[in-house]
Amino acid sequence: MSVRVSFLGGLGEIGRNCASVEVDGRIALIDCGLMFPDEYMLGVDLVLPDFSSLIERSEDVDCVVLTHGHEDHVGALAFFLSQLNVPVFGAPLALAFARSRLEEAGIEHDLRPIEMGEWVTHEGFTFMLVPVSHSIPQGAGIAFDTPEGIVLHSGDFKLDPTPIDNTPTDLPEFAALGRRGVRLLLSDSTNAEQPGFVPSESSLAQPLYEIVVETKGRLVAACFASHIHRVQQIVDAAVDARRYVAFMGRTMVRNVPIAEEMGLFNLPPDSVLPLEELLRLPPEETAIVCTGSQGEPFSALSLMAAGEHKWVAIGEGDTVLISARPIPGNETKVSRVVNGLLRRGAKVFHGNNADVHVSGHGAREELKTFINVVRPRAFVPVHGEYRHLAAHAELAREMNVPEVFLCEDGDAVVLDGGAARVERNAISASFVYVDGLDLAGTVQGVIRDRRHLADDGVVVVTLAVDGGTGEIVQGPDLDSHGFMDKPAEVFDLAAKRIRSEVGHLDLPIDYEQARRRIKGAVNSVTREETGRRAVVIPVVLEV
Repeated sequence: MSVRVSFLGGLGEIGRNCASVEVDGRIALIDCGLMFPDEYMLGVDLVLPDFSSLIERSEDVDCVVLTHGHEDHVGALAFFLSQLNVPVFGAPLALAFARSRLEEAGIEHDLRPIEMGEWVTHEGFTFMLVPVSHSIPQGAGIAFDTPEGIVLHSGDFKLDPTPIDNTPTDLPEFAALGRRGVRLLLSDSTNAEQPGFVPSESSLAQPLYEIVVETKGRLVAACFASHIHRVQQIVDAAVDARRYVAFMGRTMVRNVPIAEEMGLFNLPPDSVLPLEELLRLPPEETAIVCTGSQGEPFSALSLMAAGEHKWVAIGEGDTVLISARPIPGNETKVSRVVNGLLRRGAKVFHGNNADVHVSGHGAREELKTFINVVRPRAFVPVHGEYRHLAAHAELAREMNVPEVFLCEDGDAVVLDGGAARVERNAISASFVYVDGLDLAGTVQGVIRDRRHLADDGVVVVTLAVDGGTGEIVQGPDLDSHGFMDKPAEVFDLAAKRIRSEVGHLDLPIDYEQARRRIKGAVNSVTREETGRRAVVIPVVLEV
């Protein structure tokens, strides 16, 4: 009985983490994450995996199993479950974060929390969560017991010796799985190029406290809302420095109470205030923990940097602490926020000038240790850009893993009768764009058109034609947006070319042909005169 592992996302980009495990025609999904758009994805809010291959086989999909609660692993659940509602298994915190998003979207759900270290059977699948240390509580790897042996997904992990929640990566359990026989290991590759070991999350306690203590004015700290360990350390530092704390940002305000209710976060009751009460206090007694560490345009921190936040105005004497590393593609946005804060007189600490962030993903020596503990027969690097995957694959070869497969989105690994093979482009794995509340689709045409408009602008051509004779009776009138500052001379030439090409239309009038000829005339002139090729919109009116 063959086992097929297919990759819907996360292999070649940071985010969209999603893979499927298929046994005897039944399918279980590992994670269901989203990706935040790159700079070139104009007008796009979110990027999702392409679920079309699953929707086509909706009767075969049995469940989703989550590794942890970060958006790049659970953020696409609402979109998936709106099309295919199946049970979702995971640790309680991951499901709690997912539940809040699903309820916000009005999506029905069947969320089933499971305990770490206990085998669970659902339909034809048997699986277990194994604790790992990451930048969020209750992170896990997932082991699937299949007819071909154990298929193990590491989840996002590091080998933190002193984790904030006292839950280290369970190497003894992973070693036990290794002794039983791991047929295929899928392992986190984010820091595969980084030598050595990643520092412990707890190593930030002292640097954070020193920054808070030295701050004379208001303190604003930004990090991921799901990074509960980091939020806890920032709150602890602020309270130790005798500051009152408030939370800002929709996801921050939503996630912190969830973690506190589950006993995963400690909020000193006398030190945490609603934002409106905090703002009445002297700035030197306050700390605001907010979203916006990735430079998101409408996040709290971005609005402060632009001087557009309706409650908080950053100024001289204030300190801003950005406790996160920019996701690849977000560097420009984060830099823009830092520049804006500095212009307003704030002192800004971030990963490039202070010890305010450590990664939640293991570096090379940790990845080598993990491979040595698990001792898989076959290995696929996951979760990372292609360069991260390639570095991790090379590391696995150095560790003498018998079979190492460097895969990309859309590929599948098939385990069959003791043999393993890769099928390239086995499923659709296109980017699916979310534009506002709508899916903009998987095709690149929408983004291509927007980039074209952004680069070269648009020219609108309006003319009226006599429906009885085919003669132009008015126009052509040309108008533009984003094309050039003073287009009059070019437009005069374009109008003459249009009259030459479309001075008379044969009857009956073929309006589609007329529009094509107008576009061709304008494009030829604009290319000749400016070297640019604007988007041309011809409007032909019959009178």
